This record gives sequence, C-alpha cells and structure tokens, in this order.
Amino acid sequence: MSESPDFDASLMDAVRRGASMEEIAALRPLSIQTPEEAIVALKHGNARFFGGQSRRPELSANERRAQIISQSPFAAVIGCSDSRVPVEMVFDQGFGHLFIIRVAGQVITPDTLGSVEFAVEHLGVKLLVVMGHEGCGAVSAAMLPPEKLAEEPENLRTLIERIRPAVHGLPYIRDRKARMREAVTHNVRYQVSLLRRNALVQQAEEKGSIRVIGAYYEIGSGAVDFLTEPEDLAL
Repeated sequence: MSESPDFDASLMDAVRRGASMEEIAALRPLSIQTPEEAIVALKHGNARFFGGQSRRPELSANERRAQIISQSPFAAVIGCSDSRVPVEMVFDQGFGHLFIIRVAGQVITPDTLGSVEFAVEHLGVKLLVVMGHEGCGAVSAAMLPPEKLAEEPENLRTLIERIRPAVHGLPYIRDRKARMREAVTHNVRYQVSLLRRNALVQQAEEKGSIRVIGAYYEIGSGAVDFLTEPEDLAL
C-alpha cells in the first residue's frame, strides 16, 4: 500500500505552508475501506515480499511526526513473537498500516483480547489475522510429553497449555515437517475459534465491519498461506 503522487504533492504543499501536524495527518488517504480490500492488500504485500520486490515504504520526517496525532491501521495481526517473523516486512506494509499483537504461539489470552478490542473499537481495523509460522517452538513444546513439559518454567508452561488443546489427538504423520505444519495450522484454527468467542468480535463480524482469518507463514520461502474460508478454519 503506497501513497499516490497526489498525496506526495499535497504533503509537500502542506509542509511549505507550515501546516500543523494535525493537518498533515489528515492528508493521508483512507484507501482500505472493507475487509476484502484489507485481505487483498496483505496478499499483494506478501507477493511483493515473496518475489523480492518489497517496497517497505519509508516515511518522511514530517509524515513520521504526523503519526503522533493518530493511527489508522487497516488490519490487526496476532502473530508469534518469533524473531524470524517480522510481520510488517512479511506483508510489505509501512508505518501505521498494521496493528501487531505478538505473543509466543499467537495464543488468545485476556491480554491479547484487550489489544484486539482496542483495535476493533477504537482504531476501526477491517481485518483480524491469526498468523502461525513454520517451525513454531511454542507449538512444538505443546507436543512434548507431560514429564518434559513439567521441566519448563511456570509461566511458559501456562502459555504452552493454551496451545495443547489444538494439538491433542493430532494424527500421526511420519514426515516431521508436514506434522509440524499440521500442528501449527491446527493451532491457528483453534486460536481463531477462541477469538471469535469474544462478544465485540462477534458483533463486528455479524455487522460485516471486520473479518477474522488465519494465516501460515513459511519462513523458508517467505510465502503466506491465507485461511479465509469457513472450510479452511473448521476445527
């Protein structure tokens, strides 16, 4: 999502006449109006990243200062804390485009939900994305035998326990990489189901003002698989 030449010209005019930060902030066009447009923006951004054509839009000093006034991200992404998953880069989005909530295993907790509610109620995001990734350590830990899990620190065990229902009873898959991918996508679906139980999210979905989707990021390739349809997200 890049700015248009008209926006660039308007910005320069505003700077030359000494416009306030509020006036500069108000110039930014609201190009994402629907959940479907938000999905398309993320898909196009990932395609650029995957293809080595990232724009990674930078802001001028005046645009950065204008962001102090307000923010208007078009999507909120609940992603993993893993250092190999830089969400803005993966979707090739710039400052102020995405509201990122990061926690190991992208688990839905009261704290996570508080951030989601803020994004929906006060920032007007059009899309909620729960994104897992290849080789997730938190999901892998959730598949450990109970005696191994008991060796982990207390708070880490509590986090991992929020993932275990998603991987319990996972059918045996000989190929380890395929099995891990299945476990991670099961966890994405499970966390999406928890997110959708939130009253505010339910109301916004029913009104059509937001959509809730899942995603799986392949670290090796840089590609994101989007889980957008009911059959993609069925438990």
